[in-house]
Amino acid sequence: MLTYIHMVYPDTKLEEKLWTAGFKYVVGIDEAGRGPLAGPVVVAGVVIGSSEDLVEGVKDSKKMTKKRREEAFESIKKKCKAYAIGIIDAKEIDRIGIKYAVRKGMKKVVNDIQEKLGEKVDYIISDGAVFPIDGYEMEIIDKGDNFHYSIAAASVLAKVTRDRMMEEYSKIYPVYGFERNSGYGTKEHLESMSEYGICDIHRKSFKPCNMY
Repeated sequence: MLTYIHMVYPDTKLEEKLWTAGFKYVVGIDEAGRGPLAGPVVVAGVVIGSSEDLVEGVKDSKKMTKKRREEAFESIKKKCKAYAIGIIDAKEIDRIGIKYAVRKGMKKVVNDIQEKLGEKVDYIISDGAVFPIDGYEMEIIDKGDNFHYSIAAASVLAKVTRDRMMEEYSKIYPVYGFERNSGYGTKEHLESMSEYGICDIHRKSFKPCNMY
């Protein structure tokens, strides 16, 4: 017996509802790199204005192949109304904590988008476990990148940007396999830390990095 799996893609129903309610600029936000032991956290935001701004096949970046993410990355930037990417490095994550680092990245993204638009953002929709941003109407949605296009598109921009950064870091710190693990605590990565200690982009406030 054949089983057919119907793939559900994010849609723009929420964005359309907000536009109808008078919110002209709705920014979808997501981040990449909340949990790794090394490297930055990258936050991205995307604003669309209509269905003409959509890129076919965009969904939660983790569910896309690397090739498809790379293709979508360029198309999203070209077609959307505005986008921005905020990068918060490991030292700042250690200084203020990961949740505040994500919020700092979100604020940067919103400010950069407002500069590009020349107007204030009206509404923020964000993937979950984040702090709200003062001064904005905002909806925090668990697994938002599964359901809402703007958030899914932001997830692609964030992940591709971060993966590229970790590939570059792997050339500077080759012993950790960052090009394969993106800084996550894989067996290879943990064994390398045990043998070589940690490097400048490790998050010293994260376990087990704080042991070295």
